Amino acid sequence: MTDPRTAADHNRRTDIWPLIHAERTALAADLADLADERWATSSLCSELTVREVLAHLTAGASLNTLRWLAGVVRCRFDFDKQVAIRLAEQLGSSPAETLERFRRTALSTTKPPLPPVAMLGETIVHGEDIRRPLGIERDYPIDVVTLVAEYYRGSDLVVVAKGRIDGLGLVADDGPFRAGSGPLVSGDTLALVMAMTGRSTYCDDLEGDGVELLRRRRVA
Repeated sequence: MTDPRTAADHNRRTDIWPLIHAERTALAADLADLADERWATSSLCSELTVREVLAHLTAGASLNTLRWLAGVVRCRFDFDKQVAIRLAEQLGSSPAETLERFRRTALSTTKPPLPPVAMLGETIVHGEDIRRPLGIERDYPIDVVTLVAEYYRGSDLVVVAKGRIDGLGLVADDGPFRAGSGPLVSGDTLALVMAMTGRSTYCDDLEGDGVELLRRRRVA
């Protein structure tokens, strides 16, 4: 007989893809009427424009494990080079083409060798890398952002998060998320997610004795 906990875990994993698809669709809708000149706005993702971050998301939704491994080998295990090459492949010749390529991957279940929840995290975090500089706000479902927060609290895969919040006590004031113990960092769940993934500007939205330490760890 199947362990009920195993079945529940399986259901949670398989239910993540509709959440990813919803977030991609919402991001595409938010960018549908963006003026061409605003696509060159600097994102929160180091040295990339909002257009380049969107192309990065498209690349992630277009790259299966085999192609990812082949690219890593071709780039001699230089992961940053691999990311740059895949981004350039998806950028297109204009902002309109960049957006259309992203739209075509909105319902994709293709992914590199990452768990689906990591793809959800990438979609939300990079979505905010784009939205925040553009002044666009999204009212994320709290259960979705909490799921991402729970993932990052225990992972340094792709981005350092677990290590960044070590020794801190994180408390969401808009949902059930709690993590760790130590100097307090409190605020809304989205701000906690973004701060724990190194976006120090979101520390401005947080309160507590641990905020400045978390801010200083932005490059950890």
